Amino acid sequence: METPRLPEVLQAILGLSGGEFILLVVVFLVSFFARRGLERGVKDFLRAFRESGRGIGESVGADFGKPVADALTHSNRTCEFQDPPALRLLRIKKQMKNHFILWIAQGFGAGRIRFAPGTFGSLVGLLWLVVLLWPANLWIYAGGMGAGIFLSVWLCGAAEKILHQTDPGSVVLDEIVAMPICFAVWVGNVFLETGAMPSAHYFFNGHTWPLTLAVFAAFRFFDVVKPWPVRQSQKLPRGWGVAVDDVLAALYVNVLTALALSIPLGR
Repeated sequence: METPRLPEVLQAILGLSGGEFILLVVVFLVSFFARRGLERGVKDFLRAFRESGRGIGESVGADFGKPVADALTHSNRTCEFQDPPALRLLRIKKQMKNHFILWIAQGFGAGRIRFAPGTFGSLVGLLWLVVLLWPANLWIYAGGMGAGIFLSVWLCGAAEKILHQTDPGSVVLDEIVAMPICFAVWVGNVFLETGAMPSAHYFFNGHTWPLTLAVFAAFRFFDVVKPWPVRQSQKLPRGWGVAVDDVLAALYVNVLTALALSIPLGR
């Protein structure tokens, strides 16, 4: 009697296919290990809102004549000094903006994980891959990749300034947006063969998930080892040095993927 395979068992017991189970594992890993990072991100965000509300209240009170400090003038007369409301509101607005930028640039909290933040950022990138595949439109997929690159350049560059660090390890938005790029050749190959966009399930079914895992591992390898010109690209100014190295690492992955797809294997 033939032993049932794991995907068949999952389908029978949980009603999940192999691909859906793998996606469920990815979501579980991100949510479980990134829990503290996500909690910190949410707490920082909420604290920024609380501080902004308190600051706005104080600014409004100051605008109606609430004294902030008293001092004696040269004529020995008491003078009330007030923090200009416009400057205080401007400072609060800047703080809220910085918190929001860091929240996104740090992968919604995934980058705050103390170990392997880039790997967890890449796991979030798999979810971003699923989002871009969902509409089943090649132009949306390509546009999402392009928009992700420029968004990563902008936000990662801004995060560098906020944290006063060059390519901080907690900033993982570049890994997130690079993941769909890693699958570009594979997606294009399926589109040329079938005339339709592959679904997210295609990359996680019983036949293709090993190659999907290999693509993920290859990206982590090239992102860590940084062969030429990946490492050299980090010298680019502002956020370009943060984002471009991951894009180049993804291009290396596409070369390997193209070679793998040229080998006749059952799918």
